[in-house]
Amino acid sequence: MTQEIGITASAGTALLAEAIQEAERVLLAAPHVRTERDVAEGLDYLAGLVRVGLASAWASDPADPHFARPSTQWTKMGLDNPDTLYFAAQIAGDAEYVVTGNRGSSADLVFQVLAGSHAGNTSPASHLAFDDRDFPVADDGSFEIRFGPREDGGPGYFTLSPDAQRLLVRQTFSDWTTERAGTLRVQRADRIGVPGEPVTLATVEGRYARAARTLLGYARTFLEFVERFYLDQPVNTMYAPKITPGGLASQYSSAGHFDLADDQALIITVPASGMPYQGMQLGTKWYVSLDYVDHQTSLTADQAHVDPDGRIRFVVTRQDPGLANWLETTGLTEGYLQIRWQRVDRPLTAEDGPTTEVVPYAELAQRLPFHEQQRVTAAQWAQRIAARQAAVGDRMMA
Repeated sequence: MTQEIGITASAGTALLAEAIQEAERVLLAAPHVRTERDVAEGLDYLAGLVRVGLASAWASDPADPHFARPSTQWTKMGLDNPDTLYFAAQIAGDAEYVVTGNRGSSADLVFQVLAGSHAGNTSPASHLAFDDRDFPVADDGSFEIRFGPREDGGPGYFTLSPDAQRLLVRQTFSDWTTERAGTLRVQRADRIGVPGEPVTLATVEGRYARAARTLLGYARTFLEFVERFYLDQPVNTMYAPKITPGGLASQYSSAGHFDLADDQALIITVPASGMPYQGMQLGTKWYVSLDYVDHQTSLTADQAHVDPDGRIRFVVTRQDPGLANWLETTGLTEGYLQIRWQRVDRPLTAEDGPTTEVVPYAELAQRLPFHEQQRVTAAQWAQRIAARQAAVGDRMMA
């Protein structure tokens, strides 16, 4: 017979409810909140953080790890890359883990081990960062790698530091239509084939409490993050390529923020690098991607029009200029700019990076080299959006 106990409320759910209310106050007090749209987007952002907090809390047992999806089109944070599938699992530095899967055909597949997450007061230390060039992959794309405390594990074995807490995997796509996602599974080696324990009240309440901490941590941290890495850059400019903060040695980035009037356009010119991945995106003041499903708010080098001189010229403006490389602000006048290069095989310099120029919208035809070659019709634009919708729908089923 099941023992009956009298519980009228859970301490865990109460903590989460309080955290949601506090996170709402934190977000809506942000200095950029001025319009009803800002509030709506802030509340939408909050809903995503709640889902991230719950998903990560329920996948937080390093003895029974599972990959959670911290960033999707419904759960955005940290200027998520529209071209990337993110996977995260909790681990412990004193245990051994087996990751099996299939490589797929994404432009880049990166593994990273962190000492924590961005929900803390500081960015987590990165202890390991490598891509699929650093372990054996079979001809059919299958692979098995191990993480653990041993120093002499051999090929495909990666040594964990004692304070390792999080395994993060990124699959990044340059051609949304042809490239296919791989598969991933993580297991603790000594728990394979061992039944799990029944859920307990203490476990569930602990997960609610963890979700509450994660939610508040992300809400506060990313508002502070942009002050350090974006807003110190002069408006409508982007800094020269530099290694992306956070320990990803084969990834460079260039970033900035825009502020444009209705009659202005920002031309961003960057060489087509020939790297396996090069992507440009816009972000909102909430430090998340704009709607990249129904609007062209991002472009990779494979998606973009490359001019005859080997350069890509993006046009950021609120009005539709009828151009292939238009990046839609979706009506926003302010936001973030980001270019990423991944799987680089050489150091990038300022010559590899972007230049920016603000021009009158009415003068785009005169100020944009190769303007006519970029022209697209309304029907062609609709086809581009339809292709994005289909590609994201297919990719998110992975």
